[in-house]
Formats: sequence, structure tokens, C-alpha cells
Amino acid sequence: MSGTSVAVTDPWDAEHNPKLTVFSSRSDRAAVDAACYSTASRRQIEQLVQCEPISEEQVKRLCIKAREILIEESNVQVVDSPVTICGDIHGQFFDLMELFKIGGTCPETNYIFMGDFVDRGFYSVETFLLLLALKVRHPDRITLIRGNHESRQITQVYGFYDECQRKYGSSNVWRWCCEVFDYLSLGAIVDGRVFCVHGGLSPTLQGIDQIRAIDRKQEVPHDGAMCDLLWSDPDDITGWGISPRGAGYLFGSDITKAFAHNNAIDLIARAHQLANEGYKLMFDNTIVTVWSAPNYCYRCGNVASILELDEHLAQEYKVFQHAPSASPSRPPLFAQ
Repeated sequence: MSGTSVAVTDPWDAEHNPKLTVFSSRSDRAAVDAACYSTASRRQIEQLVQCEPISEEQVKRLCIKAREILIEESNVQVVDSPVTICGDIHGQFFDLMELFKIGGTCPETNYIFMGDFVDRGFYSVETFLLLLALKVRHPDRITLIRGNHESRQITQVYGFYDECQRKYGSSNVWRWCCEVFDYLSLGAIVDGRVFCVHGGLSPTLQGIDQIRAIDRKQEVPHDGAMCDLLWSDPDDITGWGISPRGAGYLFGSDITKAFAHNNAIDLIARAHQLANEGYKLMFDNTIVTVWSAPNYCYRCGNVASILELDEHLAQEYKVFQHAPSASPSRPPLFAQ
């Protein structure tokens, strides 16, 4: 196609004012398109960091671009150290800003977020869209793992759906975000030694390679391996137990240590459960719960933490309080 003129429209014009540009080749077009995406995502990040809304059309384009990136990622995304691992955020936007103050900004810090970005907090839209914009802008410096709340059914009950309706006047933003949920990885593996997952283990999975074979591009099933990864919890039992959550399983020290041994991993990092001290190590330090939503639901009084792994996988837990500006009052409504 060299030498052929190609007319294109800037896909992410910030003012939604299409500009017709003529390029000498498709490679030129691709380069300019990439620059357009980069510029747009940078502008969106600047806006979202201020907890300011972006337009419905911008959300749509952001979600489309995010899906294009996420579809290329593995069910278990390979991540290099050093990296900072984060637990549930649950729409607590100002506490996410506090997390970035403690852990460093992206892309200076390499991040893994282990799911539950939305629901319960009052800023789920801004929280998820900021993380998504960071993913589009710095795809190799932030890994987003699916949590049990990244689900159509759950978000219709616990707040994200209603928040989207309130802030945008329709369910479009919720629908586009749910489509992104289906493309999120189910786990991550750091240097082949630290396995990250939102919930826990499954009786149908003995190896990480089995997780890679799951068809993840779907709504979270009610049972089965994918469901278990997002819903299960460690507990002081032997073997497997019935989960009081009604989904996933409880699993004991023997199950955890066998999985770690069979997969040659040193640590399982997970989220999913409130840890009042910010994190909780169990089973001779083979599994840790990392919780990153301080003063959960604006009333629990807990601290939060992030787990920093250096290039040797040495662990450092950084504990932080809720942000002074975090308010339990609902944000003002707006339509756009």
C-alpha cells in the first residue's frame, strides 16, 4: 500500500470535531492514530484525576480501546518485578488517590490491581475509568485483574449500575464497562513466583496452566473454575469447604500449600476480604490478603495496604489511612 493516500478521521478528537487528514501510507496513518489515542488518554487521565466526568462518547471510545489491549493479554498475565500489588478499591476514588501518593504514580510504579474496582463506594465510575485510562496510556505498567464485582449481575445490586444511570442518564456507560469486564485477566504471575488472583483457588484447578485454558470472555458463571477464582476464600479448615457467600469455596492450608508446591510459587496474593490491618498473611506466609480500601464503605474504620515486591521479590507492606478529603456524602449528580 506504499504511496497510496489514505484519508482518515482523528478517532479521539478531544472536542469531537473530526478533522480530515491525508497520509501517504497506512503506516503513517497507524502512527498518527496511535498518537491520537495517546494524546486523548493523557487528557482523560488529567481530567479523571480531578474526579471530573468525561463525556459518554469518550467513555465509549476508551472502552473500545481498552478491549483492544486486554484481548491480547493472557488469562494469567505475566508481570515482571518490581511491582506493587493492590487489593479492592470499591469506588473509593479519593482513597485511590491516597494509594498513588503512597505507592507512586503510574507509569513510574508498575501496578497490579486485583479487582473489585466498583460498587459500594460513591465514585465507581471515576475510579474504573481512571484505571482504564491508565491501562490504555501505559498498558505494560498496569495490570487489571477481574474481581467478583466486575459482573453484570453484581453491579446491578451493589451500586455501579445505579451510579452510571445517575451520572449519565442511561445505562450505556454501565454496558460498555461490563463489556470491558469480560476481557480482564483472571490472574497474574510475577517472575513465575507470585500468583495474584482476586479470590482464591478451585477444586477443579491444580495448575496455573489450567487457568490459561479458561474462556474468560463471558459474564462470571455461577459455578466452576472461573467463578471459584473470583469468589473463593482461605479459611482455617482442612481441604475444601462450602462458602457462606453462596459461590466459590473455602480452602485450607493443605490446599494452598499443595497448589504453591505444584506450581513452584512462593506466594499467593489475593484480595476479596476485608483485612482490618490492611493485609493478612496465612498458612505459614504462603497466602496473603491485600486490602486497599481504607475505612471501607466509609464506616468500617480499617486501614488499607499495598504490597511492594522488589526485583528480588522481597515483600514490603505499606499501610495507609483513608484520604482526608474522602467524604461519606454522595457526590453531586450530573448528566452528560
